[in-house]
Amino acid sequence: MLRRSLASDHMTSGFLPAATAGFATGLSLIVAIGAQNAFVLRQGARGQAVLAVVGICAASDAILIALGVAGLGAVVTAWPAALTVVGLAGGGFLIGYGVLAARRALRPAAGQALTAKGDPVGSVRTAVLTCLALTWLNPHVYLDTVLLLGSVAADRGSLRWVFGLGAMLASLAWFAGLGYGARLLGGVLSRPGAWRVLDVLVAATMLTMGVLLLARTV
Repeated sequence: MLRRSLASDHMTSGFLPAATAGFATGLSLIVAIGAQNAFVLRQGARGQAVLAVVGICAASDAILIALGVAGLGAVVTAWPAALTVVGLAGGGFLIGYGVLAARRALRPAAGQALTAKGDPVGSVRTAVLTCLALTWLNPHVYLDTVLLLGSVAADRGSLRWVFGLGAMLASLAWFAGLGYGARLLGGVLSRPGAWRVLDVLVAATMLTMGVLLLARTV
């Protein structure tokens, strides 16, 4: 009885440190500027399908982190060909999206500024499909969540799921802050010239990530 009580006290006292460590580790992997973050920033600034995009990013991370904590990393490592296929598809997609962003920057469409908001069905569908592709066609997502976070969580023993929960909360907090915080840029982005700068940033990020992804995969 005493041993059980001591074990329970140990787990309770280790809950917060494990969750905090998971939150910090997850945030450190997510915050780096990448294709997914650039897309969320653009959608947030436009005020289009923000909830859907944030939800997809956070839910996808939660699923992958859970798989990593459950030990799926060994399976992913055993199938390197799968990551190669994902890398080729993801690299091609990123380059294609980067070219479209570059074209928007060079030839901005009329009404590019934030003059009207709304979520037409087509825009929402496009945003959702693009977000899914940017998330699931990026092999680095699997390396960061399933492999890296999964291996770090394993060191926590019985508290590995607490560590994973902290990482999931970090993902949710980051994407929600990025998506909805981008609306604070509404005043700046009311000018078409600002959108050209943002699209240049998005294009540069997507093209760089895509080329690097293909170079590492081939």
